[in-house]
Amino acid sequence: MSGPQCCANPPTLNPNSGAGHVEKLGGLNAYVTGSPDSKLAVLLISDVYGYEAPNLRKLADKVAAAGFYVAVPDFFHGDPYVADGGKPLQEWIKDHGVDKGFEEAKPVIQALKSKGITAIGAAGFCWGAKVVVQLGKREFIQAAVLLHPSFVTVDDIKGVEVPLSILGAEIDRLSPPALVKEFEEALNAKSGVDSFVKIFPKVAHGWTVRYNVEDETAVKAAEEAHHNLLEWFAKYVK
Repeated sequence: MSGPQCCANPPTLNPNSGAGHVEKLGGLNAYVTGSPDSKLAVLLISDVYGYEAPNLRKLADKVAAAGFYVAVPDFFHGDPYVADGGKPLQEWIKDHGVDKGFEEAKPVIQALKSKGITAIGAAGFCWGAKVVVQLGKREFIQAAVLLHPSFVTVDDIKGVEVPLSILGAEIDRLSPPALVKEFEEALNAKSGVDSFVKIFPKVAHGWTVRYNVEDETAVKAAEEAHHNLLEWFAKYVK
C-alpha cells in the first residue's frame, strides 16, 4: 500500500459532486444515489481519498442509472488521506485500517437490508478492495468486484464465497499482474464460485477512479472497467 503509486493522481474532493445526496447509513455518512424503491443495492468502497471524489460519485450515479440503489460510505469519518501536507500514509493508515472498515461496513449492510434491499453487490477500489474481500461471504453480499486492490492476499481470495470479479492494472506495484494471476489460479481451483479476472493493458493502479477526465484514453480505459463492473452486478445481484 505504501509508495507513491497508491496515492498518484489525487482527486479534487467535492462534497457537492454527484446527482445523489449524503445521509446517515448504518452510523456513517454515505453518498446515496438511485431509486430508494430498488430491491438491489451496490456498495462502493473508496480508495484512501474517500467518498467525496467526483469520479467515484460519477460512477455511483452510473451504477444507479442501471437500476441499483448505490451507497458510498465515508469510512474515514471526514478524514480522508491528504497527499500534500497531510499525515504520512503509514501514520494515516493506523487510524483507518481495513479491519475497522470491515467492522463498520456490517451495520451499513444491515441498514440497506432494513430498507427492503434483497441483494447487495460490493465493489472496492485499492483500500476498499480489502474491505470487500472480507465482506465476500454469503451472509453479507451476493457478488464482489475488486478494482486495483491493495493489501489483498491469495488467502483472502480463497476465503471468498460469492462471485468475484478482479480488475487489475498492468502497471501496479500493489497488485502486480503476477499476483493477480495467482488470484486467478486460486479462484480457478475453487469449485462453486464464479469468477472473472482481467488485467487492463497500459494502465496504472487507480485508473478506474483517478483518471484525468480530459484524457480520452484514460477515460476509455476507466469506462471499460465500469462496464465490466456493471455486467458483473447485473448478472449476480438480482
